[in-house]
Amino acid sequence: MPLDDLPVPDPALRRPFGRTGLTVTPICVGTSPLASMPGLYGYEVGEQRARATVEAVFDGPFNFLDTSNNYGGGSAERRIGAVVRDRGGVPAGFVLATKVDADPHTGDFSGERVRRSAEESLERLGVDHVPLLYLHDPEFHITFEEAMAPGGAVEALVALRDAGVAAHIGIAGGPIGLLRRYVATGVFDAVISHNRWTLVNREAAPLLDEARERGVAFVNGAPYGGGMLVKGPDAQPRYAYREDTAESVRDAVRAMRKVCDEHGVPLAAAALQFSLRDPRVASTIVGVSEPERIEETLRLAAIPIPPGLWDELDRHLPSPAAWLD
Repeated sequence: MPLDDLPVPDPALRRPFGRTGLTVTPICVGTSPLASMPGLYGYEVGEQRARATVEAVFDGPFNFLDTSNNYGGGSAERRIGAVVRDRGGVPAGFVLATKVDADPHTGDFSGERVRRSAEESLERLGVDHVPLLYLHDPEFHITFEEAMAPGGAVEALVALRDAGVAAHIGIAGGPIGLLRRYVATGVFDAVISHNRWTLVNREAAPLLDEARERGVAFVNGAPYGGGMLVKGPDAQPRYAYREDTAESVRDAVRAMRKVCDEHGVPLAAAALQFSLRDPRVASTIVGVSEPERIEETLRLAAIPIPPGLWDELDRHLPSPAAWLD
């Protein structure tokens, strides 16, 4: 069946997560906004609001939550952990994923740092293991060869899985060529790519295909490109928070927004459903900063979109020269 004819899945209906045996909802709740990083997002999120959001997530339709050791210096994990402790544990059937990160002060991403990062995360989250643990953004700190070397980050991550600290392991990062190298090792059960499978950037296409062929779950992060595909390029001129965003990308989003307006479809709904409708995407990460965003995300996922709209949007796709990698 052509992709244009595929229906958008029920965002609350669980589906297989690659070869892991886990089942997750097509929408995964991202928690970096809950860490309160005004320098990145332009607003603060207080402790009470963050906890209320986590409570709403645990009580809501989605069963997949994504966080990281370095979000807000660990504040996202601490806020999640406060709710986990209040409830006496993570809800049954809920998939809590976090990521090991380089040392925030030294940039160390050795095997020892991977072990320490996991320990920090478990302590903050109030759990003794997680269903899914990713190696996060290694491209900023170590080469592929360093990560894969004996005693390195990947060997340590595998050891954590073998010890039961994580049921499954993944790789999360940006550059598609690098992520393809990690996936090709056969070590990882899941891969997160961000900002590279959206209405205006399609560079993750080969990674999507290779992940599916290998039974690796593909998780699509940042379907809104850091907010541009919600607010428009005049309110949010940076795609993926990059100051050097090409003007051709902004022009493309303006044109896409006009097309959506003509069809009575919010640009954000098209951006979200672009990811949700692709059967190669196991789950799509949507960041939330308040409880109301959960209902809003459900609404955007359910808005009817005329099949012909996708072809119209594709006609405004920027040249690959304007993409990120």
